[in-house]
Amino acid sequence: MSERVCDVRDLGRTPYGTAMRLQEELVERRRAGEIRDTLLFVEHPPVVTIGRGVVGSAEVDGNLLRAAGVEVYEVTRGGKTTWHGPGQIVGYPILDLRGHRQDLHWYLRALEDVLIAAVARFGYRGGRVDGLTGVWIGDRKVASIGIAVRGWVTYHGFALNVACEGDPWRLIDPCGLRPEQMASLADLPGEAVEMCAMRRAVAEEFGALFDLEMRWR
Repeated sequence: MSERVCDVRDLGRTPYGTAMRLQEELVERRRAGEIRDTLLFVEHPPVVTIGRGVVGSAEVDGNLLRAAGVEVYEVTRGGKTTWHGPGQIVGYPILDLRGHRQDLHWYLRALEDVLIAAVARFGYRGGRVDGLTGVWIGDRKVASIGIAVRGWVTYHGFALNVACEGDPWRLIDPCGLRPEQMASLADLPGEAVEMCAMRRAVAEEFGALFDLEMRWR
């Protein structure tokens, strides 16, 4: 399938394990040419994922997390420890980089550009911090990125904090940072953002950057 189309699927509130199994299935189907590039949107129940960048268990107290009703998964993406939960838009691009650019550094920066452009639509000035991955507004991190690739097909992806309740990052060392460095857009001065409007903005900016027609399923 060579047409410049990306299917967009909004899974709604979906457990992490279910979404992970779907990603793995779609990666194999994309590698086989059975499906087009795909962007999955999901909002997870509370979960902490531990990436390949974590050495030992210093960043995570599994017993504390489980007592708080938070699932814990060790995953294959790059990066460290990340929280996912309600009020956060998680995106999993199943993208064949052979049809784009076979460069993981470029791909990471491209995902940052997508999110920076999306939040700018609502008046937020996002940016980068040297040496770190993700999107920041001032000195607060509002989006985390961690990817994996199999046969040049991507999975895992990004998490944009729109309106996360409470201070869920206090349970971990998020991405190796202090919990107070994390924020939702709702914590910062600016326009209130509806989740559906932000999902659509992210999808449109994703299509613009990767030169894809986005088709919602």
